[in-house]
Amino acid sequence: MEHSDEIAPAVRSILDAAHERGGGGERVSVDARSLPAAFDRAAADGRVPVVAEVKPTSPTTDGERTDDPVELAEEMVAGGAAALSVLTEPDHFGGSAETLRRVRAAVDVPVLRKDFVLHEAQLDVVEADVILLIARFLQEEGTDDLEDLIAAARDRGFQVLVETHTADEVATAVEAGADIVGVNNRDLAELEVDLGTFEAVAPEVPGGVTLIAESGVTTPEDVARMRAAGADALLIGSAIMDGPVRANTERLTTPNS
Repeated sequence: MEHSDEIAPAVRSILDAAHERGGGGERVSVDARSLPAAFDRAAADGRVPVVAEVKPTSPTTDGERTDDPVELAEEMVAGGAAALSVLTEPDHFGGSAETLRRVRAAVDVPVLRKDFVLHEAQLDVVEADVILLIARFLQEEGTDDLEDLIAAARDRGFQVLVETHTADEVATAVEAGADIVGVNNRDLAELEVDLGTFEAVAPEVPGGVTLIAESGVTTPEDVARMRAAGADALLIGSAIMDGPVRANTERLTTPNS
């Protein structure tokens, strides 16, 4: 398999590790909590719909959070998070399926499994409400194509968030049947973040598709900017994890706070 020279070395390491990981064995079956409904409830309550990310560490952050992830998740929900994202990638993000299992049992909001799924067997690891599929990685790395993986995930009961970065990837996601699309402001070639990415790509997402802005949101002003550009919700990790989790969540989910 040819490796793309355009992917940053840190990301290449993540993908190489993902290729080595298998599935969980038994086929997963999920009774999923609705992510769009959770966003609607947050908006009806006057909160910005935010997916808060439980992320012990990552290649793009300094340090590591050693707090109990369940306690962090509960603080996020108490602070107004509409949903949670839990890393299950073990080698670069300190995640695990067991962490997601514990978090999902402790909260009543939808939980996204954030990992680097490249083929169908890797869906069968842990029950989650939403599974992440990254359009670029599946185009370049996957053994199964995006449409097939979306269908396989839905057949297990998962909702599917398809992450994109370009207009072409949005078109690929929509053609494959995606109804929840994320636009990542982080360029995987250089790992640089530009909020203008979402502003440029969001108009390519059709009406009726739930649209999530990912990466780079650190302030209430960033939240307002992404919402004005069409984001139905925002996925926020470091800006919540770096410091007091509940207070950071409240700051980013409460307009004009």
